[in-house]
Amino acid sequence: MPIVTEHLSYVYNRGTSYEKKALDDINIRIEDGEYVAVIGHTGSGKSTLIQHFNGLYRPTEGMVMYNCEDIFGKGYSKKTLRSEVGLVFQYPEYQLFADTVMDDVKFGPHNIGMNDTDAYESAEKALEMTGIPKNLYDVSPFHLSGGERRRVAIAGVLAMNPKVLMLDEPAAGLDPCGRRDILELISRLHRVRKITVIMVSHSMEDVAEYAGRIIVMNEGRVFADGTPADVFDKYAELERIGLMAPDTIYLARGLNKRGFNISKDIITPDEIVKEILKQKEKRC
Repeated sequence: MPIVTEHLSYVYNRGTSYEKKALDDINIRIEDGEYVAVIGHTGSGKSTLIQHFNGLYRPTEGMVMYNCEDIFGKGYSKKTLRSEVGLVFQYPEYQLFADTVMDDVKFGPHNIGMNDTDAYESAEKALEMTGIPKNLYDVSPFHLSGGERRRVAIAGVLAMNPKVLMLDEPAAGLDPCGRRDILELISRLHRVRKITVIMVSHSMEDVAEYAGRIIVMNEGRVFADGTPADVFDKYAELERIGLMAPDTIYLARGLNKRGFNISKDIITPDEIVKEILKQKEKRC
């Protein structure tokens, strides 16, 4: 069930002295099962964009379609949309509120009409998938670590069985181990559940390693859209808008000037180490 935008524009505080155009003529299509990263500076429009995908914002101009239907069309069910297109906000653990982990995760399923038995089963599966052990189900979420609370918040969205999972800076504020754990979790969800993942991030290294497609936003417009290799191959253009490609891209270009032949498709640290060792062996 693809997500499509046609000439999507959005203006904050329209008609006031604070008017600001956040999105300007966005035309994109996200297919089923993709892992898409949306990157850009603060204020580039990336968070505003994804919040249009499940109807939190209404376009000023243009339209957003899900499964070939205008999500703001007459009679379209926003409840159904939001059960299928789930959004995990930045620092989602700040939105936990229930007395226990289980009650918090069951809230979403209850809200879309599941009975208590089905809500419990769905919440249990989501908690298991996010790595929360059963001995924590009856614990207050406020007694958990930061990484555990983040996992519980993600489980709360997964329990509604979405077909699309959107995450706004899912690793923000976590230490390196917690960051890696959350990104590996999201990657596993994408592989195992075959769901579409749309992740907002400012970390080039993270998106290089996990995403299959990158959309670069700049001043409310799509600046670039393609595979990580294709986007980062234009590192000089990214620099002109104040974005830096991953360090491995610059390392590879430097090595190529010294006689190596490292493809633009090699962009992660593990890949570049393997390629350097392979080419060194050939030279010997």
